[in-house]
Amino acid sequence: MNSIIVVPGPTMSPAAQIRLAPGQTLRFGREPLRRTSTSTSTSTSTGTGSRSGGGSGPHAPHALHVPHAGVSRSAGEITATATYWSLSNFSRSATYVVENPEGAGEHIKIAPGRLDAPVPFEFARLVLPAGSELLTLDVWAPRHDYADRDDPGEPDGEPTALPFPLDRSSRYFLVLTALCEPRLRGEPHAPLPTVEQVVERLKPSWPAANRAAVQWNIDYLAVKLRLKPGPDTVDQGPRLVGKKETLVSLALRFDLVRETDLAALPAAPTGTAR
Repeated sequence: MNSIIVVPGPTMSPAAQIRLAPGQTLRFGREPLRRTSTSTSTSTSTGTGSRSGGGSGPHAPHALHVPHAGVSRSAGEITATATYWSLSNFSRSATYVVENPEGAGEHIKIAPGRLDAPVPFEFARLVLPAGSELLTLDVWAPRHDYADRDDPGEPDGEPTALPFPLDRSSRYFLVLTALCEPRLRGEPHAPLPTVEQVVERLKPSWPAANRAAVQWNIDYLAVKLRLKPGPDTVDQGPRLVGKKETLVSLALRFDLVRETDLAALPAAPTGTAR
């Protein structure tokens, strides 16, 4: 199962999402695969094989081209693990910043030369200083593993992979709950709220909510719940039609959102139908 999804920024190539399985790496920079095997003498093993400049096979590095004169030829490397990712900064002088777009300013700094710094955010934005500009790319870590509650003994095998790993404290779950609200309140065939209506519904508890932010969370849910073709599919197909309807149907069919989850929504304005 792929555990990390990288969403390149404008002008970067490839432009499509890059999906990494545990142990796979993505090198980025002006010439991302320029870094040679001589770097292994100053780096440590990541647990998935030592860092090298080439090779082939399942753990051969992916590459992301960042065509900007202010970015190092070999600027850094993202490494996927099962449920999170780490970042190596190959720059000699630039500090990279990883932001939590969902948080209240939370961020971590990756100093020049730092290797394999773990990133704790499910949604992250990597900010690269490039001359007078700041370049960004997004990294998602949608996989969640949990202990098997049916096994009272010590865990001695692979953890149970949940079919629908959702974080109920996240904004994407709040958006999903708002989409499901009309049908959870006893109207099984109620029309779904528009994106604009979801924005207004969530504004009291999420003042920065806007159409783009809500739509981004809906798109992310479609990826997280695997409603789009798998990463091994060459043709990713046309844009998913009826995305909101498909998400809500799936969520209600498998009890991913329950009536008790409605308590997390802000109180509806006086006079609003519930």
